[in-house]
Amino acid sequence: MLPINTLQAACDSYRHWIDRENSPYSDLAYRDTANRRDWLKQASLTALAAGSLWTSLAESLALANSKNNSNASGRPKSMIVLWMQGGPSQLETFDPHPNGSIGGSTIAINTSLKGLQIANTLSQTAEVMHLGTLVRSMVSKEGDHERATYNMKTGWRPDPTLVHPAIGSVLCHQSPHNIEIPRHISILSDQWPSRGGYLGSQFDAFQIGDPKNPLPNLKSPIPASQFDQRVADLEILEKGFRKGRLKNLETEKTLHTLSTQRAIKMMSSDQIQAFDIDREPASIRDPFGDTPFGRGCLAAVRLIEQGVTCVEIELSGWDTHIENHSLQSGRCAILDPALASLIRLLEDRDLLDSTVVLCSGEFGRTPKINIADGRDHWPVGFSSAIFGGPFRRGYVHGQTTHELMPADQDPIAGVSKPVKIEDLHATILHGFGIDPAVESVTPIGRPLAVSQGSIVEELFEA
Repeated sequence: MLPINTLQAACDSYRHWIDRENSPYSDLAYRDTANRRDWLKQASLTALAAGSLWTSLAESLALANSKNNSNASGRPKSMIVLWMQGGPSQLETFDPHPNGSIGGSTIAINTSLKGLQIANTLSQTAEVMHLGTLVRSMVSKEGDHERATYNMKTGWRPDPTLVHPAIGSVLCHQSPHNIEIPRHISILSDQWPSRGGYLGSQFDAFQIGDPKNPLPNLKSPIPASQFDQRVADLEILEKGFRKGRLKNLETEKTLHTLSTQRAIKMMSSDQIQAFDIDREPASIRDPFGDTPFGRGCLAAVRLIEQGVTCVEIELSGWDTHIENHSLQSGRCAILDPALASLIRLLEDRDLLDSTVVLCSGEFGRTPKINIADGRDHWPVGFSSAIFGGPFRRGYVHGQTTHELMPADQDPIAGVSKPVKIEDLHATILHGFGIDPAVESVTPIGRPLAVSQGSIVEELFEA
C-alpha cells in the first residue's frame, strides 16, 4: 500500500500541465506581459464554466508574469517558521519592561546588539540578536486563537468564501518543484497546520512529528518484486481511467498518477535521510536541547540543505491566562537553546543568507496582569523576530509604551512604527523576490493578489 501522507505530499500542481513539452500552451508563458494579462482576464471568466484546468492555466500565466519581472539574484531560497502557538508574551521574551507597571517579574538582560535588551528567559538568543531584525510593533485585529493563527500564517483575515494559502505554500507555488521530498513541511503541527488554500491541497504542509521517530509508511511491507508488480497493475487501471479522457495516454497524466509517481520517488530517494537527525554528531544535536522542538529545528537545517522551501516547527503552550511568568519561562527554556542553535548552525553552514527565519506567534499578551497572575490575549504591539536573508542585521523596529494605556484610549497609540500582519507578509515575499501584488486565480475564477500588505522597506539592508 502506498503511504497516504507521502501521496498527499507528492502531489504537484495542475499548473505544471502547461510546462509539458507537448502542451499546446507551453509557449504562452513567454508572451509579452500585456497579452498574458489580457488572456488571464478571459481565463478567469472561462474558469467558472471550464473547471480547474483553465483556472490552473491562468494561474500559471500569472506566475510566469511574476517571475519574468523579478530579479532572483541573491534572493533567499528557504524559510523556517518557528511557530509559537498560543500567543507568547512579548514582555517575557523580546520586549521586557522591567520595574514598571506592566513588567511583572521579568528581568531584562543585554544582548549582542548594543543598546538592545530582551528578557532573561532568552539568554542564549541574546547572544545572536546582532544577526536579527526585531519587530516590536506587530499589530493585528484578531484576538481569537484560530482567527489570529489564520491571519498570521496567511497574511489575510478569515473569509468564509475562501481559504487563503499559508506563506510557505505561496513560496512553493512561486518556485519550481525540483526535489524528491516535500518542499513544504510542518513539524509538530497541532490544530491548524499550514494549508495550500485555494492554491490546492498539493501545497499543504507535509506533517511529521518528533524527528527522533522515523517517518511512517516509507518502506513497503511486501517484497520489491511484488511492489513493482502492484505499481504496474495500478498503471493499467490508470490507463483505463484516462482512456477517452486524454488525447495522449503516454504523455498526459492525471493528478493521481503524478501523485503516485512522486510518492514512489520519495520512498526511494536518498534525500529522505534529511529527516534523520541522528546522522548529525552529538556535538551538533545537543545544543538544540533534548526536546521535540529542538530536534525539529535541527531537522529544519538538514531539510533546507536538501532544497526544501519552507519548514514550520511548532511550539505550543503559550496561552498563559494563569501563572503567566512561570509558564512563559517554561516555554522559553525550550525555545531559547533551539532558536540560538538554529541561527548559529545556519551561519556556520553558510545558509543564513539564503534562509529567512521567522519566530512569532499569533498575538502577544496583555500589559495588565489579571487576577489569576496571567496575561490575556493582546494583538497590539507584540513581537516577531526575523533572521537571515536580506533582512537587516542588528536592527530593532518599533517600540511599545512602558505604561498601561487608559481604558478609553486606543491601544495602538502606545505603539510606534506599527507593522500590520499583511505588511509583514508583503515584506517577506518581497525579500524572496516575489511581487506581493502578483495575482493568482482562485477556483471560482477570482484574480487575487498574494498579499494585500505594503512593504516595510526599513526592515531590509540598505
